[in-house]
Amino acid sequence: MNISKIKSFREKLKNSYTIGPFSKTSDPAFIEILGYAQFDFVILDLEHGPNSVETLQNLIRAAQVADILPIVRVKENNLSIIGEVLDIGAAGIQIPKVENAEQAKMYINQVRFVPNGNRGVCRFVRAANYSAQNRFDYFKDADNIIVIMQIEGQEAISKLDEILEVDGIDLIFIGPYDLSQSVGIPGQIDHPLVTEKMMEIINLCNQHNVVVGTFVDNMENALKWKKAGVKYLSYSVDTGIFYEASRALTDKLRSLE
Repeated sequence: MNISKIKSFREKLKNSYTIGPFSKTSDPAFIEILGYAQFDFVILDLEHGPNSVETLQNLIRAAQVADILPIVRVKENNLSIIGEVLDIGAAGIQIPKVENAEQAKMYINQVRFVPNGNRGVCRFVRAANYSAQNRFDYFKDADNIIVIMQIEGQEAISKLDEILEVDGIDLIFIGPYDLSQSVGIPGQIDHPLVTEKMMEIINLCNQHNVVVGTFVDNMENALKWKKAGVKYLSYSVDTGIFYEASRALTDKLRSLE
């Protein structure tokens, strides 16, 4: 576990903003490329991606090789996988569809060791260099893991004050597409009502001094939400980025005279 990388990431969140895509591929080469392209983080997606814990560990290795922070979005309502993902070296956990403080506390309990939680203890894992790391250093270092809670619906917004009171949350991530669906306009992420709800979340988080993140898939929205104070900007998806670059290239090549 690269504690210095996590600490520098936290410092950047305080003083500036960070950028990184979601990843839905299973090829470690793509993750290395994202690192060499100088993204700050990559969200390895188990919720809407094809990977398992077994394939995920090689993606995390690739992220570490290329010096990009590996954040893993786990599946909804699957507590058991949190410990497995942390054991193979994830630097952060992103948890979807958090709706109340009780859920948030339950997830924190799975991420942190005693006294901050009740994560299952094993030092013979990749995150502890397979027991090569001093056990006490490992247990202390592991509690630096970045914890991200996703807020994606009206119920969660109504209880956000309570959620933000839970100790151990590093970052609130707004899922704009699910949020648009929750207010009855699925996919209309630029609708004034969605913008209003997102600003409500951002303002509450600012009051609690909690960093905010969101997903964007164009430069206009990246600038819009950066100006609004979002510091964890997830720009698009690796598959979409590759498609758009490829399609732009083929369009140019087919227009040759």
